[in-house]
Amino acid sequence: MLATRSWSGLCKLWTVPDCEPIRVLRGHNDRVGAIVFHPQATLGLSETSLGLASCAADGSVYLWNLTSDTPIAELEGHSQRVSRLAYHPSGRFLGIACFDNSWRLWDLGTCGEVLHQEGHSRPVYNIAFHVDGSIVATSAMDGCGRLWDLRSGKCILLMDGHLSGVLGVDFSPNGVHLATGGDDHLVKVWDLRKAKCVYTIPAHTNLVSHLKYQVTDGNYLITASYDNTAKIWTHPGWAPIRTLAGHESKVMAVDISSNQQYIVTASYDRTFKLWTSDES
Repeated sequence: MLATRSWSGLCKLWTVPDCEPIRVLRGHNDRVGAIVFHPQATLGLSETSLGLASCAADGSVYLWNLTSDTPIAELEGHSQRVSRLAYHPSGRFLGIACFDNSWRLWDLGTCGEVLHQEGHSRPVYNIAFHVDGSIVATSAMDGCGRLWDLRSGKCILLMDGHLSGVLGVDFSPNGVHLATGGDDHLVKVWDLRKAKCVYTIPAHTNLVSHLKYQVTDGNYLITASYDNTAKIWTHPGWAPIRTLAGHESKVMAVDISSNQQYIVTASYDRTFKLWTSDES
């Protein structure tokens, strides 16, 4: 199953690989910044449980199940734009990136806010959890990424190196590396053990809007850009091995299926594309 979101306020569910529509999710009245699946959605989680979460530019955050076309809960209290969100690996918590220069952690069991952290000097754009759930990374328009200890809520590492806003952030499944992508067209790979950037990739000719690690070993990284392309990079060396071209406008988001068979890109041209290897 695939979920897409739109600046129209609508979200939609689609079959994979046929890309047939399943359901239209109606509730947001402004641009939807992200929609994410619960880690156990379509696996061990009941279809009537909180299977998805979405956020929008008006500060609304809605929770959905897989059977209804309207939200079943709302997380209230965000006065400014919520740009991105991410489930904690346990599925019990939701991390939210806010344009009030903060990020928040919500307990989905109680629908209560348990952390509200400040530290960035400009809007927080993206958020990602480490694979073991102990730390969280945020990226912001101040050109920095930060690592936070979830037990104490304190910032434990400042990732300062981009020349402008940082839009993309993702942890490698190896638990050691983290990638950030910025408005400066660069992707930086950080080693958490060394607490420093170990690779800088001149990835695109326009801003890097989103990035995603391959979910098994982290030896592949996929980046999306406003240069209308997405690219696949391989480690060691982070050399480009494939450019996914075909969109007529900015590529806004990218994702990879858990079985590694499909990559999806979503664009400002109002289309999404599902990609598979030539051997499939």
